[in-house]
Amino acid sequence: MMIYLRLLQFSRQYGKYAVPYFIFILLHSIFNIATFTMIIPILSTLFDPQSMTETVTVLPEFRLSAEYFTEFINYQLFRIYGTDYNIMEILVALSLIVVGSAFLSNLFRYLAQRTMERLRITTTQNLRNAFFSSVMRMHAGFFSNERKGDLISKLTSDVQVVQFCVSNTLQVAFREPFLIITYVIALVAISVKLTLFTIVVLPVIAVVIGVIVKNLRKSAKSAQESLSDMVSTAEEAFGGVKILKGYNATPYITQRFTDQNSRYARILRSMANRQQMASPMSEFLGISAVSIILIYGGGMVLGGEINGAEFIAYLGIFSQITRPVRSFMDSFSTIHQGIAAGERVLGLIDARSEITDPEDAVCLTEFRESIEFRNVTFSYENREVLKNVSFRIGKGETVALVGPSGGGKSTISDLIPRFYDPQEGAVLIDGIDIRQYNLESLRAHMGIVSQDTVLFNDTIENNIKLGKRDATHEQVVEAARVANADSFISECEQGYRTNTGDRGMKLSGGQRQRLSIARAVLKNPDILILDEATSALDTESEKLVQDALNKLLEGRTSLVIAHRLSTIHNADKIIVVNQGQIIETGTHQQLMELEGVYKRLIDMQQIGTTEEHA
Repeated sequence: MMIYLRLLQFSRQYGKYAVPYFIFILLHSIFNIATFTMIIPILSTLFDPQSMTETVTVLPEFRLSAEYFTEFINYQLFRIYGTDYNIMEILVALSLIVVGSAFLSNLFRYLAQRTMERLRITTTQNLRNAFFSSVMRMHAGFFSNERKGDLISKLTSDVQVVQFCVSNTLQVAFREPFLIITYVIALVAISVKLTLFTIVVLPVIAVVIGVIVKNLRKSAKSAQESLSDMVSTAEEAFGGVKILKGYNATPYITQRFTDQNSRYARILRSMANRQQMASPMSEFLGISAVSIILIYGGGMVLGGEINGAEFIAYLGIFSQITRPVRSFMDSFSTIHQGIAAGERVLGLIDARSEITDPEDAVCLTEFRESIEFRNVTFSYENREVLKNVSFRIGKGETVALVGPSGGGKSTISDLIPRFYDPQEGAVLIDGIDIRQYNLESLRAHMGIVSQDTVLFNDTIENNIKLGKRDATHEQVVEAARVANADSFISECEQGYRTNTGDRGMKLSGGQRQRLSIARAVLKNPDILILDEATSALDTESEKLVQDALNKLLEGRTSLVIAHRLSTIHNADKIIVVNQGQIIETGTHQQLMELEGVYKRLIDMQQIGTTEEHA
């Protein structure tokens, strides 16, 4: 129940919709029951004309009984026709009342459903926004442990299930009780004794349906988890289709998806069996109850305790009361599925990033002096990646990190923008621990160009403007020129308005990398982080990108991670990292003279280059 109430909180304007919905449903219920109670005067007119031709000249005093209703109708007929009217005139008048009552009943039902639909859409919108915002606030390590397909499944499928659950149960909670209450009032007005007997029969339906839907919540949770697995597999397959085809692994991934889809289908069939059983079973029990009441009420008619018209009207109303009771019971079969999905969605909304601003966060307005790593130790879960790392980057300096793969170079670069926080030690900017800075102000001074260029399915211009949304077109063009990208952009059919495709796949690796550099040029950051920005490029593309990087590095404080060591000869300082520790530090010349790990790496690359050209 607490989860359901939490989900309702996402209807922030709940009162705006609840009040009119309440009024519309109340009016719908009143006119709905009026339509069915008109059975009594109509049947009385046909089979007992004398009862409907008795003139009532004074408005009868209200009392909860069928006699009062008949007298009230006769009084209204007297006001319309006077004392001189015949049976056909009565039938016409009663039929018009039925038509008008049915029209108003359905009109208010439509208005109620329209209002509920607005509430449903608002709830879904707010829930999706909250989910997406919560996920985007999470630290970088969160995305290493979560599958994108699972997140997408929660954002789409789970939220959709929650939406249906909330709107359906709210609708049932408001509408059905009103209908049940008005139907019960009408039944009591016809016969208190028969209604008391009926009330004993109805709980049997609730008990049977409750047994049927008891285990639906567990199955619903399994279904959502199974769907997440299936979506994750599909997302991975679509993203890695070239690898799958290249290794002839398409049958493997297809079979994996098929197995997951089969499991999902089995769970859905099991749930559907229980859900679909609820409605037929309740209908069967309702008909059985009507049969029992028919026997009991028939005896009352024969005994003169109730007349035939009232009993037929009673049966008609009772047949209607089983419908809202059935809907009320059916809603419990869907609410379990909604709550299961809601648990998954709220679990992520409630999650908190490990990287947050302190309460007294300092705003980094200007980078003045240096970046310093002071005795930094960092681990991914139980695997130690950095151990007691210390070094300094002065303002305007270019510091390069080199070393074998897996040594911790990328981790060092990730600590500066606070994608992660060290377990021990600190990273300081201008002498202040970066954990004391406001995150947004800290990252506003940084630009990142990585090996894995991230472009979005948008225009070239919008991709370049990612870090500076208010940039003019002229500024975008100038940034592209600095990045050696303007020439190929101009050759595109739509120029800067050309769409880059999914993950920029319409462009070559070198073109994507130059757009990434143009993005950094446009942002004009004080601190620049280059993570193997040229390692995956061919020789021609590497030269263009390297020329662009050289322009970008001018006058900036830079941390460069280099795979191809020929690109960092001019760095102010080169730091060799191996197995999470700094083992050598110096300029290119100093490290070559040291004849250590750095020189060995240089020699290996030179041998590789010689063999490549041989």
